[in-house]
Amino acid sequence: MDKVRIGIICPSEIALRRFMPAIQTCGEAEYVGVANASLQEWDGAVPSGLMDAERAKAEAFRAQYGGRVYSSYTELITSPDVDAVYLPLPPALHYRWAKRALENGRHIFLEKPSTTSAGDTRELLDLAAAKGLAVHENYMFAFHRQLAEIADIVDRGELGDVRLYRVAFGFPRRAQNDFRYNKALGGGALLDCGGYTLKLASMLLGETARVATSQLNYIDGFEVDMYGSATMVNDAGVTAQLSFGMDNSYKCELEIWGSKGCLTTGRILTAPEGFEPTAEVKIGNETRTVKLSADDTFKKSIQKFCRCVADDGERVENYAAIARQAELVEKVREG
Repeated sequence: MDKVRIGIICPSEIALRRFMPAIQTCGEAEYVGVANASLQEWDGAVPSGLMDAERAKAEAFRAQYGGRVYSSYTELITSPDVDAVYLPLPPALHYRWAKRALENGRHIFLEKPSTTSAGDTRELLDLAAAKGLAVHENYMFAFHRQLAEIADIVDRGELGDVRLYRVAFGFPRRAQNDFRYNKALGGGALLDCGGYTLKLASMLLGETARVATSQLNYIDGFEVDMYGSATMVNDAGVTAQLSFGMDNSYKCELEIWGSKGCLTTGRILTAPEGFEPTAEVKIGNETRTVKLSADDTFKKSIQKFCRCVADDGERVENYAAIARQAELVEKVREG
Protein backbone atom coordinates (compact mmCIF):
# COMPACT_ATOMS: atom_id res chain seq x y z
CA MET A 1 0.00 0.00 0.00
CA ASP A 2 1.01 3.68 -0.28
CA LYS A 3 2.40 5.31 2.82
CA VAL A 4 -0.16 6.70 5.25
CA ARG A 5 0.27 10.48 5.28
CA ILE A 6 -0.09 11.66 8.88
CA GLY A 7 -0.59 15.18 10.18
CA ILE A 8 -0.35 16.16 13.85
CA ILE A 9 -2.95 18.20 15.71
CA CYS A 10 -0.99 20.27 18.26
CA PRO A 11 2.83 20.56 18.48
CA SER A 12 2.96 18.72 21.79
CA GLU A 13 6.06 17.56 23.63
CA ILE A 14 5.29 13.86 23.13
CA ALA A 15 4.76 14.43 19.41
CA LEU A 16 8.17 16.06 19.02
CA ARG A 17 10.08 13.84 21.42
CA ARG A 18 8.57 10.43 20.68
CA PHE A 19 6.28 10.41 17.62
CA MET A 20 8.58 12.22 15.22
CA PRO A 21 11.69 10.03 15.73
CA ALA A 22 9.51 6.91 15.44
CA ILE A 23 7.79 7.87 12.20
CA GLN A 24 11.14 8.63 10.57
CA THR A 25 12.00 4.92 10.72
CA CYS A 26 8.53 3.64 9.85
CA GLY A 27 8.29 2.65 6.21
CA GLU A 28 4.50 2.47 6.26
CA ALA A 29 3.82 6.12 7.19
CA GLU A 30 5.13 9.60 6.55
CA TYR A 31 4.81 12.92 8.34
CA VAL A 32 3.25 15.80 6.38
CA GLY A 33 2.81 18.59 8.92
CA VAL A 34 1.61 19.93 12.26
CA ALA A 35 -1.29 22.24 13.12
CA ASN A 36 -1.76 24.98 15.67
CA ALA A 37 -5.25 25.86 16.84
CA SER A 38 -6.69 29.02 15.34
CA LEU A 39 -8.04 31.69 17.69
CA GLN A 40 -11.58 30.46 16.94
CA GLU A 41 -10.66 26.87 17.86
CA TRP A 42 -9.44 27.71 21.36
CA ASP A 43 -11.97 27.08 24.12
CA GLY A 44 -12.37 30.23 26.19
CA ALA A 45 -9.83 33.01 26.61
CA VAL A 46 -6.32 32.46 25.28
CA PRO A 47 -3.60 33.28 27.84
CA SER A 48 -1.24 36.04 26.72
CA GLY A 49 1.60 34.71 24.64
CA LEU A 50 0.26 31.17 24.36
CA MET A 51 -0.48 31.29 20.64
CA ASP A 52 2.97 32.70 19.94
CA ALA A 53 4.49 29.89 22.02
CA GLU A 54 2.49 27.28 20.08
CA ARG A 55 3.60 28.76 16.76
CA ALA A 56 7.21 28.59 17.94
CA LYS A 57 6.77 24.92 18.83
CA ALA A 58 5.30 24.19 15.39
CA GLU A 59 8.19 25.97 13.71
CA ALA A 60 10.54 23.71 15.69
CA PHE A 61 8.86 20.73 14.03
CA ARG A 62 9.41 22.28 10.59
CA ALA A 63 13.01 23.22 11.34
CA GLN A 64 13.89 19.71 12.47
CA TYR A 65 11.67 17.52 10.28
CA GLY A 66 10.29 19.64 7.46
CA GLY A 67 6.61 19.39 6.64
CA ARG A 68 3.98 22.08 6.69
CA VAL A 69 2.69 24.21 9.57
CA TYR A 70 -1.11 24.40 9.30
CA SER A 71 -2.78 27.54 10.64
CA SER A 72 -5.69 25.62 12.22
CA TYR A 73 -6.75 22.12 13.16
CA THR A 74 -9.55 22.37 10.61
CA GLU A 75 -7.11 23.22 7.82
CA LEU A 76 -5.10 20.08 8.63
CA ILE A 77 -8.16 17.83 8.94
CA THR A 78 -9.52 18.95 5.55
CA SER A 79 -6.19 19.00 3.70
CA PRO A 80 -6.06 16.67 0.66
CA ASP A 81 -2.47 15.89 1.65
CA VAL A 82 -3.52 14.26 4.96
CA ASP A 83 -4.84 10.69 5.23
CA ALA A 84 -4.67 10.38 9.01
CA VAL A 85 -4.41 12.53 12.12
CA TYR A 86 -2.22 11.96 15.17
CA LEU A 87 -4.02 13.53 18.12
CA PRO A 88 -1.91 14.12 21.28
CA LEU A 89 -4.21 16.75 22.83
CA PRO A 90 -5.34 16.54 26.49
CA PRO A 91 -7.94 13.74 26.89
CA ALA A 92 -11.02 15.98 27.16
CA LEU A 93 -10.35 17.29 23.63
CA HIS A 94 -9.99 13.88 21.97
CA TYR A 95 -13.68 13.28 21.27
CA ARG A 96 -14.29 16.67 19.66
CA TRP A 97 -11.35 16.60 17.29
CA ALA A 98 -11.37 12.89 16.56
CA LYS A 99 -15.03 13.15 15.58
CA ARG A 100 -14.33 16.06 13.24
CA ALA A 101 -11.44 14.19 11.67
CA LEU A 102 -13.55 11.06 11.15
CA GLU A 103 -16.39 13.11 9.69
CA ASN A 104 -13.87 14.42 7.16
CA GLY A 105 -12.70 10.93 6.23
CA ARG A 106 -9.43 10.87 8.19
CA HIS A 107 -8.09 7.90 10.14
CA ILE A 108 -7.29 8.66 13.79
CA PHE A 109 -4.21 7.80 15.88
CA LEU A 110 -5.14 8.81 19.46
CA GLU A 111 -2.97 9.22 22.47
CA LYS A 112 -4.40 7.36 25.44
CA PRO A 113 -7.04 7.46 26.75
CA SER A 114 -9.23 7.34 23.64
CA THR A 115 -11.74 9.73 25.26
CA THR A 116 -12.91 10.52 28.78
CA SER A 117 -16.01 8.29 28.65
CA ALA A 118 -16.95 4.88 27.27
CA GLY A 119 -19.99 6.41 25.56
CA ASP A 120 -17.89 8.91 23.63
CA THR A 121 -15.44 6.18 22.64
CA ARG A 122 -18.23 3.94 21.37
CA GLU A 123 -19.63 6.82 19.32
CA LEU A 124 -16.27 7.42 17.66
CA LEU A 125 -15.84 3.73 16.91
CA ASP A 126 -19.33 3.48 15.42
CA LEU A 127 -18.62 6.50 13.21
CA ALA A 128 -15.26 5.05 12.15
CA ALA A 129 -16.85 1.69 11.33
CA ALA A 130 -19.55 3.34 9.22
CA LYS A 131 -16.90 5.18 7.22
CA GLY A 132 -14.34 2.36 7.04
CA LEU A 133 -11.73 4.34 8.98
CA ALA A 134 -9.07 3.21 11.44
CA VAL A 135 -8.92 4.28 15.08
CA HIS A 136 -5.90 3.43 17.23
CA GLU A 137 -5.22 4.11 20.91
CA ASN A 138 -1.52 4.54 21.67
CA TYR A 139 -0.82 2.19 24.58
CA MET A 140 2.54 1.49 23.00
CA PHE A 141 3.93 -0.65 25.84
CA ALA A 142 1.61 -3.42 24.62
CA PHE A 143 3.92 -3.98 21.63
CA HIS A 144 7.14 -4.44 23.62
CA ARG A 145 8.94 -7.74 23.15
CA GLN A 146 9.51 -8.07 26.89
CA LEU A 147 5.84 -9.02 27.33
CA ALA A 148 6.21 -12.03 25.05
CA GLU A 149 9.50 -13.00 26.73
CA ILE A 150 7.90 -12.85 30.18
CA ALA A 151 4.96 -14.87 28.88
CA ASP A 152 7.42 -17.53 27.67
CA ILE A 153 8.82 -17.85 31.20
CA VAL A 154 5.30 -18.35 32.55
CA ASP A 155 4.31 -20.76 29.77
CA ARG A 156 7.40 -22.91 30.39
CA GLY A 157 6.12 -23.46 33.93
CA GLU A 158 9.11 -21.94 35.70
CA LEU A 159 6.83 -20.11 38.14
CA GLY A 160 4.33 -22.94 38.43
CA ASP A 161 0.66 -21.99 38.32
CA VAL A 162 0.01 -18.26 38.47
CA ARG A 163 -1.60 -17.28 41.76
CA LEU A 164 -1.58 -13.50 41.44
CA TYR A 165 -0.52 -10.58 39.25
CA ARG A 166 0.39 -7.20 40.71
CA VAL A 167 0.73 -4.11 38.51
CA ALA A 168 1.78 -0.73 39.90
CA PHE A 169 2.35 2.52 38.00
CA GLY A 170 2.80 5.89 39.63
CA PHE A 171 5.05 8.93 39.60
CA PRO A 172 5.81 12.04 41.69
CA ARG A 173 3.62 15.13 41.49
CA ARG A 174 4.26 17.24 38.40
CA ALA A 175 3.87 20.99 37.90
CA GLN A 176 0.58 22.46 39.10
CA ASN A 177 -0.39 23.53 35.56
CA ASP A 178 0.02 20.01 34.11
CA PHE A 179 -3.20 18.96 32.35
CA ARG A 180 -3.27 15.77 34.44
CA TYR A 181 -4.46 17.85 37.42
CA ASN A 182 -7.12 19.75 35.46
CA LYS A 183 -10.58 18.18 35.49
CA ALA A 184 -11.79 20.21 32.49
CA LEU A 185 -8.94 18.81 30.37
CA GLY A 186 -9.61 15.20 31.33
CA GLY A 187 -7.13 14.91 34.15
CA GLY A 188 -6.98 12.34 36.92
CA ALA A 189 -4.87 9.35 37.83
CA LEU A 190 -7.36 6.83 36.44
CA LEU A 191 -7.35 8.29 32.94
CA ASP A 192 -3.57 8.66 32.96
CA CYS A 193 -1.49 6.04 34.77
CA GLY A 194 -4.49 3.94 35.82
CA GLY A 195 -5.34 3.14 32.22
CA TYR A 196 -1.94 1.54 31.74
CA THR A 197 -2.49 -0.86 34.64
CA LEU A 198 -5.92 -1.84 33.37
CA LYS A 199 -4.60 -2.44 29.86
CA LEU A 200 -1.76 -4.68 31.04
CA ALA A 201 -3.97 -6.61 33.47
CA SER A 202 -6.57 -7.27 30.78
CA MET A 203 -3.81 -8.62 28.51
CA LEU A 204 -2.53 -10.89 31.28
CA LEU A 205 -5.95 -12.16 32.39
CA GLY A 206 -7.43 -12.63 28.93
CA GLU A 207 -10.82 -12.04 27.38
CA THR A 208 -12.84 -12.81 30.52
CA ALA A 209 -11.02 -10.19 32.63
CA ARG A 210 -13.34 -7.90 34.58
CA VAL A 211 -13.11 -5.32 37.34
CA ALA A 212 -14.18 -6.73 40.71
CA THR A 213 -13.42 -3.79 43.03
CA SER A 214 -12.01 -0.29 42.69
CA GLN A 215 -11.17 2.82 44.69
CA LEU A 216 -10.27 6.35 43.57
CA ASN A 217 -8.67 8.69 46.08
CA TYR A 218 -8.53 12.49 46.29
CA ILE A 219 -6.23 15.00 47.99
CA ASP A 220 -7.19 18.43 49.33
CA GLY A 221 -6.52 21.16 46.81
CA PHE A 222 -7.02 18.98 43.71
CA GLU A 223 -10.24 18.44 41.75
CA VAL A 224 -9.20 15.11 40.20
CA ASP A 225 -8.44 11.66 41.57
CA MET A 226 -4.77 11.54 42.54
CA TYR A 227 -4.30 7.83 43.18
CA GLY A 228 -6.31 4.64 43.19
CA SER A 229 -6.47 0.88 43.11
CA ALA A 230 -8.51 -1.91 41.58
CA THR A 231 -8.84 -5.67 41.53
CA MET A 232 -9.47 -7.60 38.34
CA VAL A 233 -10.32 -11.28 37.97
CA ASN A 234 -10.99 -13.71 35.13
CA ASP A 235 -13.27 -16.75 34.83
CA ALA A 236 -10.45 -19.03 35.99
CA GLY A 237 -10.27 -17.10 39.26
CA VAL A 238 -6.84 -15.59 38.61
CA THR A 239 -6.58 -12.14 40.16
CA ALA A 240 -4.66 -8.96 39.32
CA GLN A 241 -4.17 -6.24 41.93
CA LEU A 242 -3.65 -2.79 40.42
CA SER A 243 -2.36 0.43 41.97
CA PHE A 244 -1.70 3.79 40.35
CA GLY A 245 -1.08 7.41 41.25
CA MET A 246 0.36 10.76 40.22
CA ASP A 247 1.48 11.96 43.65
CA ASN A 248 3.52 8.85 44.44
CA SER A 249 7.10 7.69 44.53
CA TYR A 250 7.93 6.21 41.13
CA LYS A 251 6.86 2.65 40.37
CA CYS A 252 6.37 0.86 37.08
CA GLU A 253 6.24 -2.75 38.21
CA LEU A 254 4.83 -6.12 37.28
CA GLU A 255 4.95 -9.01 39.74
CA ILE A 256 3.82 -12.51 38.83
CA TRP A 257 3.45 -14.75 41.87
CA GLY A 258 3.28 -18.44 41.09
CA SER A 259 3.07 -21.70 42.99
CA LYS A 260 6.80 -22.34 42.44
CA GLY A 261 8.35 -18.94 41.98
CA CYS A 262 7.97 -15.22 41.48
CA LEU A 263 8.93 -12.79 38.69
CA THR A 264 9.28 -9.01 39.07
CA THR A 265 10.26 -6.33 36.62
CA GLY A 266 10.49 -2.55 36.91
CA ARG A 267 10.00 -0.92 33.49
CA ILE A 268 7.08 -2.90 32.17
CA LEU A 269 5.08 0.11 30.91
CA THR A 270 7.68 2.75 30.10
CA ALA A 271 10.77 1.14 28.57
CA PRO A 272 12.10 3.67 26.00
CA GLU A 273 13.67 2.80 22.66
CA GLY A 274 17.00 1.04 23.12
CA PHE A 275 16.53 0.34 26.83
CA GLU A 276 17.14 -3.29 27.82
CA PRO A 277 14.79 -4.19 30.70
CA THR A 278 15.46 -7.00 33.13
CA ALA A 279 13.34 -9.30 35.26
CA GLU A 280 14.17 -10.95 38.58
CA VAL A 281 13.07 -14.58 38.80
CA LYS A 282 13.09 -16.14 42.25
CA ILE A 283 12.67 -19.90 42.59
CA GLY A 284 13.02 -21.10 46.18
CA ASN A 285 16.09 -19.40 47.65
CA GLU A 286 17.71 -18.70 44.29
CA THR A 287 17.26 -15.47 42.34
CA ARG A 288 18.50 -14.84 38.82
CA THR A 289 18.35 -11.78 36.58
CA VAL A 290 16.86 -12.31 33.13
CA LYS A 291 17.84 -9.88 30.38
CA LEU A 292 14.90 -8.87 28.23
CA SER A 293 14.98 -7.34 24.76
CA ALA A 294 15.09 -3.68 23.85
CA ASP A 295 12.36 -2.48 21.50
CA ASP A 296 10.91 0.56 19.73
CA THR A 297 7.30 0.49 20.85
CA PHE A 298 6.24 3.83 19.37
CA LYS A 299 7.35 2.69 15.91
CA LYS A 300 5.49 -0.60 16.37
CA SER A 301 2.37 1.25 17.48
CA ILE A 302 2.47 3.38 14.32
CA GLN A 303 2.91 0.21 12.27
CA LYS A 304 -0.12 -1.32 13.99
CA PHE A 305 -2.13 1.78 13.08
CA CYS A 306 -1.05 1.48 9.45
CA ARG A 307 -2.15 -2.17 9.38
CA CYS A 308 -5.55 -1.08 10.67
CA VAL A 309 -5.76 1.47 7.87
CA ALA A 310 -5.01 -1.23 5.28
CA ASP A 311 -6.84 -4.27 6.69
CA ASP A 312 -10.55 -4.48 7.54
CA GLY A 313 -10.13 -7.42 9.92
CA GLU A 314 -7.34 -5.82 11.90
CA ARG A 315 -9.31 -2.58 12.05
CA VAL A 316 -12.37 -4.29 13.55
CA GLU A 317 -10.25 -6.16 16.11
CA ASN A 318 -8.73 -2.85 17.16
CA TYR A 319 -12.19 -1.30 17.59
CA ALA A 320 -13.03 -4.09 20.04
CA ALA A 321 -9.81 -3.61 22.01
CA ILE A 322 -10.37 0.14 22.33
CA ALA A 323 -13.99 -0.32 23.40
CA ARG A 324 -13.00 -2.89 25.99
CA GLN A 325 -10.37 -0.60 27.49
CA ALA A 326 -12.88 2.25 27.73
CA GLU A 327 -15.40 -0.01 29.46
CA LEU A 328 -12.82 -1.15 32.02
CA VAL A 329 -11.93 2.46 32.82
CA GLU A 330 -15.63 3.27 33.20
CA LYS A 331 -16.13 0.35 35.55
CA VAL A 332 -13.30 1.55 37.82
CA ARG A 333 -14.79 5.04 37.84
CA GLU A 334 -18.18 3.66 38.87
CA GLY A 335 -16.56 1.84 41.84
